[in-house]
Amino acid sequence: MEKIKAEEQDIINAVCLYIADKKGIAPEEVEVELMYDDDYGFSAEVYTGGRKQVLITVNLIEALRLWLDQELQRNPYAGIELVLDDDEGIIAYITE
Repeated sequence: MEKIKAEEQDIINAVCLYIADKKGIAPEEVEVELMYDDDYGFSAEVYTGGRKQVLITVNLIEALRLWLDQELQRNPYAGIELVLDDDEGIIAYITE
């Protein structure tokens, strides 16, 4: 099995594409801040048009699936594991 590592910027890009696709706007119009909380896990604050939206882990996984399909032309149903790394921040390991 091949393992792909998605860096923090890749995850941010994936969320930008995901929100842009949902709202019918350009990805450049989306701002994203990734977060991790011991109680709630992974999430992201997304800002578009002066409004804030909070995405939870399942939304981040969905965004990565869209990114895998559209940007990398890879299997969007691959296994995805979000990880908090001390040095690299929030990353994802994708196993095909």
